[in-house]
Amino acid sequence: MHEELENFERNHDLVEPPPNCRPIGTKWVFKNKRGEDGMVVRSKARLPGVSSKEGIDYEETFAPVARLEAIRILLAFAASKGFKLQQMDVKSAFPNGFIEEEVYVRQPPGFESARFSDRVYKLRKALYGPKQTPRAWYARLKSFSVQVRICDGFGRQDFVLLSRGGDTLIVQIYVDDIIFGGSSHALVSSFAE
Repeated sequence: MHEELENFERNHDLVEPPPNCRPIGTKWVFKNKRGEDGMVVRSKARLPGVSSKEGIDYEETFAPVARLEAIRILLAFAASKGFKLQQMDVKSAFPNGFIEEEVYVRQPPGFESARFSDRVYKLRKALYGPKQTPRAWYARLKSFSVQVRICDGFGRQDFVLLSRGGDTLIVQIYVDDIIFGGSSHALVSSFAE
């Protein structure tokens, strides 16, 4: 819980609420991660934002979601070319996106500042829960891929097929899960890093 709270405070600014400010709330969500044997391996706490309103807190939402047919095509293509595929779940993907809108959040329940109880957090980064968070994550992923010259951006939102000097990289995106592989170990490693 404290790690989640520290990340929250590091990524957002405690400010005086501006006029007509409609801060969204937060709530603690707890989840147990279980191992293969069903035993609890780790407990996890998240602090998602709740109650964001379209047209007020955000204008647009989007998350790249691969269709089952697209995943089948990826698997068939990779098998026909002899590519080894890797899967990656991007840890803390959503809070790493930058939101475009001005969003304010009430202080987390049970952790309100005694000195500044009337203040709210102005978000600098996305937060689990609000509808625009997946779009912010995708924009960050797309920007990163262009920045490190993996590709010029994604032609389709959920799929990349990149050819570079005779080598091929394929990438399938499902929100914050990524399946990728290619003909060149260096190209695949470059993407994984």
